[in-house]
Amino acid sequence: MRLKHKTVLITGAASGIGAATGEACAREGAHVIALDLKPAPACSETRIADIGDEDQVRQALKSIDRLDGLVNAAGIARRAAVDETDAADWDAVIRTNLRGAFLIAKYAVPLMRAPSRPQNGGSIVHLASVVGLTGMRNRSAYSASKGAIVALTRSMAMDFAKDRIRVNCLCPGFTRTPLIEGLFADAERIALLTRLHPLGRLGEPKDIAAAALFLVSDDSSWITGQAIAVDGGFTAGYAVDV
Repeated sequence: MRLKHKTVLITGAASGIGAATGEACAREGAHVIALDLKPAPACSETRIADIGDEDQVRQALKSIDRLDGLVNAAGIARRAAVDETDAADWDAVIRTNLRGAFLIAKYAVPLMRAPSRPQNGGSIVHLASVVGLTGMRNRSAYSASKGAIVALTRSMAMDFAKDRIRVNCLCPGFTRTPLIEGLFADAERIALLTRLHPLGRLGEPKDIAAAALFLVSDDSSWITGQAIAVDGGFTAGYAVDV
């Protein structure tokens, strides 16, 4: 069991990729702490908190003695170009996707340096997106937040390498989660999205969870500062015949 005796904190663990990651980590022996606005049944315990609120994040992590892994999976999306984006929507996306990741990491890092870990160390995995690596229409706020996560990942990897804390991010392609459920009713759009992924299907939460599990485990002990696309080939090139 790759995570036996390890404690892993997962944000957004009540659904989608976060829930699948919680299940995967629990199967590998981890004590999984969920941080969400609602309970996460697959996890060992759930702490209710708004990740964009510093006081709530501080209180939620206050009683944790040590932490071996963190997966920042919470996120929201809004579809619009810059000139059609309401400022409140922009702020909401940045608050959850970027500020939330920053706040959780801010209070998680000291737990990875805890006295109960004499050699320090741990792994932080941020969830970015393929649209943080490549442009896409009508994703201004979401793309900005996810591109910033890629940059944050690299900066944090440099800051905390001395503590043996690894920091990476995953960039999923289009994955069947509640975040894109509004697209499922449009068969033509789903067919187009599928064709944009050379492997011929959309992602499943378990696909991303498997990569997150690898990065949290010691199997990835020499990997840090990387933005890893788990995307069925989406970012490899243009996958539609022209």
